[in-house]
Amino acid sequence: MSVCSSPSCVRSSSLVKSFALTSMVLAAVFGTVVLGIPLDAQAEYSHKHKRQVRAVSTSGDRLPWRVAPAHSIFMKELRSGRVLYQHESLKRLSPASLTKIMSALVILEKGKLDDQATISRNAARAPKTHLRLRPGEVFKLEDLLKAMLIVSANDACLAAVEHVGGDEEQFVMLMNAKAAALGLTDTHFSNGCGFDGPEHYSTAEDLAKLSEVALQNPIFRALVREEREIITPISGHRAYVLHSTNRLLGRIPGVEGVKTGFTSKAGRCLIAKVSQNGSDLLVVILNSNRRWNTAVSLIDFGLRSTATVQ
Repeated sequence: MSVCSSPSCVRSSSLVKSFALTSMVLAAVFGTVVLGIPLDAQAEYSHKHKRQVRAVSTSGDRLPWRVAPAHSIFMKELRSGRVLYQHESLKRLSPASLTKIMSALVILEKGKLDDQATISRNAARAPKTHLRLRPGEVFKLEDLLKAMLIVSANDACLAAVEHVGGDEEQFVMLMNAKAAALGLTDTHFSNGCGFDGPEHYSTAEDLAKLSEVALQNPIFRALVREEREIITPISGHRAYVLHSTNRLLGRIPGVEGVKTGFTSKAGRCLIAKVSQNGSDLLVVILNSNRRWNTAVSLIDFGLRSTATVQ
């Protein structure tokens, strides 16, 4: 029996080990409840029906399903720009809290993170997921940004949106202007935090483009990979503990964010960035009953696919 010791074989062996490690932690990821204050409202909803649709892969490898486990999927290797998998990736769907990626980008471009933002009564009444922030509490804008990205808090999001835009309507205009500037032709926002609406939609491909741009910002990039943070209002001593809604963080090697989302219309959504063995994968999953299992399958598939061309 011959033994291959070339660099390509060594690289492939390393990838197989990484793939095995990723697969081994699958049970740990999905048998674990993410603890935090508060928990993401995504856990409260269960779809009764799964849309039966046919999926098409752009690579020769195979995925462990015959029917796509999501309404829309898009996966890309960022270094090469190669699309590894796509299913209904141009279909307009509700993006839920993936919207907060655009909100965060506008806040980072238009706001000052050291600004002091006061929680309005309107923001304090925001539906969950929320931190139950109190009207009149004052936070640094940076802390509100942490809360909206790490735990997807709608009250923190709305407070930040109101502070930067003056009001939500003006802020949404900034969001749509940014979407147009980025060439997101199938994206339109009607609110700043991701609530369902007939004029609030995006596609998996547009959300991938948006995520690529957002990840170029070092502050955004750092926040979306945080597993735990604590924020405290300037005006008081009450601490808020933030536990990430992203179950992949700290459990799958190389995961670097990005964002979860859920509404009853949008279903369970996820955007994940993964760096392993010289590959940078970006995965977008919209409306999936099994987003975590689906994400791990796509990550494994993506790593195997990129290994064949390295």
